[in-house]
Amino acid sequence: MSKSAKSPLRIDFVTLFPDMVETVLNTSILSRARSNKFLETRCINPRDFSDDKRRKVDERPYGGGPGMVLMAEPLHQAIRKASSSKSHVIFLSPQGRRLNQEIAQELSRKPHLVLVCGHYEGVDERLRSDFDEEISIGDYVLTGGELPALVLADAVTRLIPGVLKKAEAVEQESFSSSFLDFPQYTRPQNWRGKKIPEVLISGNHQLIRQWRAHAAETITRLKRPDLMTQQTGRKK
Repeated sequence: MSKSAKSPLRIDFVTLFPDMVETVLNTSILSRARSNKFLETRCINPRDFSDDKRRKVDERPYGGGPGMVLMAEPLHQAIRKASSSKSHVIFLSPQGRRLNQEIAQELSRKPHLVLVCGHYEGVDERLRSDFDEEISIGDYVLTGGELPALVLADAVTRLIPGVLKKAEAVEQESFSSSFLDFPQYTRPQNWRGKKIPEVLISGNHQLIRQWRAHAAETITRLKRPDLMTQQTGRKK
């Protein structure tokens, strides 16, 4: 793989659990992207900006209620440490817009992302002006923002030109178009009595493309009919 000809994408994680983040960053595509200078990362811990001797960063919410809330000042200082005029600061939050391939492509063109990982019962509301936007990876509850931030980082990094071995691999993946990916098969041709479609060994590339396009549409209609509805809405 050739080295990146342009400046690498930089992603800073504002997180209380840097070891958790680094474990994933040291694996698979993200690790390779860093090794080949397509991606630079850094973890910044809000605890380093706490004025409490125990490095406390959470407090009970005003008005009462269960759980603890992240205090504004340590998180604000951590974001300031991570950010510059070129930074795009994202808070991983169920209140944000839902992550999809289009958003991932949009973010892959940014020079610097700061991903703020929440925890406990959320963050002090007064901190939200520090964020450029909020992004959610789905309508469910997780313990913290580290996993959503890593999902976002992976989705964005694989779109950087040169990270994957073939640009075509990105273009043909599910959600890069309006349809899910077509079925894939590998050796042997006959596995436990189940044979691959004959067209795939015909050598006729036009027929193969047609088969794949039809199969992708069929699978999408069966498994994700909502995507078909979205496609129809775009055409109006």
